[in-house]
Amino acid sequence: MGIIAPSILSADFTRLSDELTLVEKAGADWIHIDVMDGQFVPNITYGPIIVEACKRACNLVMDVHLMIETPDLIIPEFARAGADYISVHQEACSHLHRSLQLIKSFGVKAGVALNPATPLSSIEWVIDQLDFVLIMSVNPGFGGQKFIESSVHKIKALSKLLKEKNSNAIIQVDGGINNTTIKQVSNAGATSFVAGSAIFNTANYKETILDLRQNI
Repeated sequence: MGIIAPSILSADFTRLSDELTLVEKAGADWIHIDVMDGQFVPNITYGPIIVEACKRACNLVMDVHLMIETPDLIIPEFARAGADYISVHQEACSHLHRSLQLIKSFGVKAGVALNPATPLSSIEWVIDQLDFVLIMSVNPGFGGQKFIESSVHKIKALSKLLKEKNSNAIIQVDGGINNTTIKQVSNAGATSFVAGSAIFNTANYKETILDLRQNI
């Protein structure tokens, strides 16, 4: 049925624990935690303490997306905070293989995130290290952006590449996901779907997540 991963970037932080409880009861699978440092992307969000808080507030998988420069410096802190999955940006890693090995050394699943303009060829030689690949279908740094249509072709190409390499890596997509785009990226080969405003800006999370699932 696919993995639905609500992004807390769009949650109401004055009642974060309640928000997490609601999406868990509504049928979400993962919680997506967008970490921004104000350097790799314009905005600044939150650190490991939020992962710890989310871990205490619900029983969902913690999916941490590091949109930061020099992620190796902070990966251990997020791993110890309770991250189950950590993705780093190819564009931010001087030594990508080393970064992935660092994540795995903590028993955490390792992924690579790719910006819309970054080619798949940039990860070809680390595919054997990957548990998942995060395709950005918007430029990172802001929630609520419009879906970039060329992402569908990129996901198709990635799906083909992973099959050629005999990889079982999950294809995750993040940015502009709604009932229409989730169908497009699912058909292209994605199996994990990050949705922020499409979930948290609605009145009934259970109904919204059910609608998303029906379009996968």
